[in-house]
Amino acid sequence: MLTPRPARPREPVALRRRSNAPAWVPVAWRLLLAFALIGIALAVHWFDRAGLRDNIDGAISFVDVLYFTMITVTTVGYGDITPVTPQARLFDTFVVTPIRLFVWLIFLGTAYDFLLRRVWDRMRMRLIQQNLLDHVVVAGHGDAGQEAVRELIRRGTPVEQIVVVDQQAAALAPAEEVGAAVMEADATHNATLEAARLDQARAMVVAAGRDDTSILIVLTARRIAPEVPISVVIRAGENESLAQQAGANTVINPASFAGLLLASSTQGRHVADCLADLANIHGQVALCERAVAADEIGRALDTITTGKALRLYRDHQAYGFWDKEAQHLRAGDRIVEVVHPTRGR
Repeated sequence: MLTPRPARPREPVALRRRSNAPAWVPVAWRLLLAFALIGIALAVHWFDRAGLRDNIDGAISFVDVLYFTMITVTTVGYGDITPVTPQARLFDTFVVTPIRLFVWLIFLGTAYDFLLRRVWDRMRMRLIQQNLLDHVVVAGHGDAGQEAVRELIRRGTPVEQIVVVDQQAAALAPAEEVGAAVMEADATHNATLEAARLDQARAMVVAAGRDDTSILIVLTARRIAPEVPISVVIRAGENESLAQQAGANTVINPASFAGLLLASSTQGRHVADCLADLANIHGQVALCERAVAADEIGRALDTITTGKALRLYRDHQAYGFWDKEAQHLRAGDRIVEVVHPTRGR
């Protein structure tokens, strides 16, 4: 039986649009803000220059005001020019001091965004990459990709061994919240999949939402990792063969699978229930694929005791337990069997 999942509260939808402005625009705005704050202090000091005293020559020129303003905004001053009137001291106390703090925060924030954060992000990326081995790469984190990640976690895959790649930051947020490694990048590019260490991965799931994009990702992935199993979601039936030609090991068509369940239900009300039970982690039985054990070589497929063996895969060919090829297991064969759900996880 399928176990109903509890309904999740709906989250508010946030409308966002990626900025097309160049990277130097935020820097320019910060510099303009800093100079504007300095300009305010300079203007007030000039108009109230009578409240300042030059301890060197006693005269206050525009250069003296500019010098005093810059020194006061960036430091606490050297004492060669000092405010002497109450209003000048109050202005320095309640206006210039906050301006000094804002200017320093602007410069420090800019340095963090364009230098320290990039260095830190590179260090974190290298650390994550060093620990990526036998992981699962999920390309596309829409509805299908999110469900794949949740099912992987339910089946016991450590969240640290899941890497999610998507071009939309909003799509990556749920994966990042559960602790998966995320990459805001285009999975059709070689550099993206190389950074995700696809050649060291256990498997790859492609659910880009568009068949053309998914097939292109499969092509790119297959060139980088010729041996990694790739599963892809294809929505149009005519594109399934293209995905297989691109190198996908498993092609899943949601519409075809739904049609299979619907058609099976007409043959008996329990047939579709059993099929769904096999696919559901909370079902009473589970499907498990494994290699033939050493002590099973030479035996018949239907004599396997770890579960109910249904199918044998040999040299990319499938054989049922009734076929003569299944009467003598060989090294390198793979078995698909029905087992207890705790073994199928």
